[in-house]
Amino acid sequence: MDYHHTTLPLAGLTLHRIDFDPTTWRDADLFWLPHHAQLRHTSPKRQREHLAGRLAAFHAMGVIPAIGANGAPDWPAGIFGSISHSGTTALAVVASQPVGVDIERCLDAALCAELADSIVDADERAVLVASGLPLPLAVTLAFSAKESLYKAFSDRALPWPGFASARVTALTDTQLRLTLSARFCPALAGVTVTADWCAVAQDVITLLSAD
Repeated sequence: MDYHHTTLPLAGLTLHRIDFDPTTWRDADLFWLPHHAQLRHTSPKRQREHLAGRLAAFHAMGVIPAIGANGAPDWPAGIFGSISHSGTTALAVVASQPVGVDIERCLDAALCAELADSIVDADERAVLVASGLPLPLAVTLAFSAKESLYKAFSDRALPWPGFASARVTALTDTQLRLTLSARFCPALAGVTVTADWCAVAQDVITLLSAD
């Protein structure tokens, strides 16, 4: 599979980006992965995305994370990481503390209207509108930041906490602030965290570290 590797700095960390051409995929590409047997019965789309994510992780730290017991990447001891996919792009980041990254294609106006109420409540929508950003972009950022939040705190989050378990309380041109509720994790209720974000072409990227 042909791919192109680039890096992107965000919030003091380096994101490793893989843009790949799915038309160049060959079944033998899967053998690049030590755990290829675990993916044998998945779809070609899933295999391509998985390989791209592992390539990004390899560029980030020089080794390929295996598949953990819960399906998430099994990072080496002492290293925290996160992987995300969107279309023909994969991202990976590693850090010395828990971290979550997410990439999403920005919603169009119609899809934003359809999905917004399932991502944010009325108070959150008011925060998004007050930011001055186009609403489809702001709603996409809220969705993405909540995904990054779950990845960063996955070891402490309750199962399937849902978008209502964290609320967007501020949005600027570079950051979002989220406040967690007991529905996310009783021990973290009321904790406020900050996600950094950037836009690249039609995609948005959010990054959140759990210090």
